[in-house]
Amino acid sequence: MDDATLWWVLAGLLVAAELATGTFFLLMLALAAAAGALAAHAGAAFSTQLVTAGLCALLTVGGWAWARLRRRAASPQTNPDVVLDVGQTVQVSAWQPDGTAQVHYRGAQWLAVPSSAHGERHPGPHRIRAIQGNRLVIEPVDHP
Repeated sequence: MDDATLWWVLAGLLVAAELATGTFFLLMLALAAAAGALAAHAGAAFSTQLVTAGLCALLTVGGWAWARLRRRAASPQTNPDVVLDVGQTVQVSAWQPDGTAQVHYRGAQWLAVPSSAHGERHPGPHRIRAIQGNRLVIEPVDHP
């Protein structure tokens, strides 16, 4: 069996393993094996095929891991695609001395806390920035 066939068989086995386990990284490794097969079809030496597959594996797996870390860095509590309440507005009647407020939202009373400890707290419309447990983290709505 020639080198290209072995690379394609390896790519197929990796795809099958990915389908069985649902591990997306195995698909990246299958792409690397396909790159090795293409290098073999181009007539490259076996060491060049290995380097090609290795570089492709490093770039695809590394790129996927980097993208996942970037996505994970953004807190899901502040992501409006995850928490549909983020971005909605509430009305603050008054702030309590402890820095919290009671707001009426979705038919219930919620404890609201400011998004930052700095600045003065004024009653009025506020936007939900995040939900932490049973507390709304809010910020004032800026009026132009």
